[in-house]
Amino acid sequence: MSSSLASRRRTGQPDIATATQSQPTRRPSQSRTRSNLSGWGFATPFLVFFLFFLVWPILYGFYMSLTGKSLTGANDSLIGFANYAEALADADMWRSLGNTLYFTVISTVPLVLVALVMAALLNVGLPAQWLWRLSYFAPYLLASTVVSLFFTWMYNPQLGLINDFLSKMGLPKVAWLNDPNVAMWAIVIATLWWTVGFNFLLYLAAMQNIPAQHYEAASLDGAGAWRQFFSITLPQLTPTTVMIVLLQILASLKIFDQVYQMTAGGPGGSTRPVVQYIFETGFTGYRLGYSAAISYIFFGLIVLISVMQFVITRRRSA
Repeated sequence: MSSSLASRRRTGQPDIATATQSQPTRRPSQSRTRSNLSGWGFATPFLVFFLFFLVWPILYGFYMSLTGKSLTGANDSLIGFANYAEALADADMWRSLGNTLYFTVISTVPLVLVALVMAALLNVGLPAQWLWRLSYFAPYLLASTVVSLFFTWMYNPQLGLINDFLSKMGLPKVAWLNDPNVAMWAIVIATLWWTVGFNFLLYLAAMQNIPAQHYEAASLDGAGAWRQFFSITLPQLTPTTVMIVLLQILASLKIFDQVYQMTAGGPGGSTRPVVQYIFETGFTGYRLGYSAAISYIFFGLIVLISVMQFVITRRRSA
């Protein structure tokens, strides 16, 4: 042992104990600081985009709602909450908001129920399931302009396929997009055909995640298909249904594309949503400050609805 140590010293090689003591030990705080810096380095690009494209527009939009800013660049001075007071007394704003809420109610219900039925029919094991999934989901991939143009021709009073079918059945023709009592329902039908595929996929994925043992146990107890659906499938789909309803309400509240392209808000403003009114006020009436105030009132309504749904869902889960 002594000879090996002497040989190490003669050759200039440090012994093991000396080498171990001479190595610097890394403190936990230093390693934690380095990992934090690495994390911030990865998050910095997202934070930059988040600040410039979300936080800053929100803050600047609220500031603009407190001014009389025009699209022409005139009257940028602060006017306080005058725009909000004017908006709350604006009959056209309330009518467009009512149209938006009306569309949300009459579109959310079928978009949830039809998606549930479609998923249940496919989940029973139909042949060529890939074809059914593709046919159900394919319309969702289309652009809004394509869907709007397609249904505009389908709803044509003289040349439309739907009225042609009605006339062959001996029924009167319907002015789908020109009758104030029918136009909103025509847009709902087009929206249902276009977007139901997304909800269908969510329901189908949730159904296929339900353990098969539940259905096997129910079958042994003598439960039929309907009993299994209402006692097993629907309760297991409750979280998915809540999520779909929330997403669908938020999506319906923001409706703009198909209405603007199919009816332009007509006839007589019966289908004009609040988003279109904001657009027309800002870019047709040149009142950017006033349109910003309306958009923040609408934003507050969406936040209120989201909070109410969150509270109701939390109470049910508790």
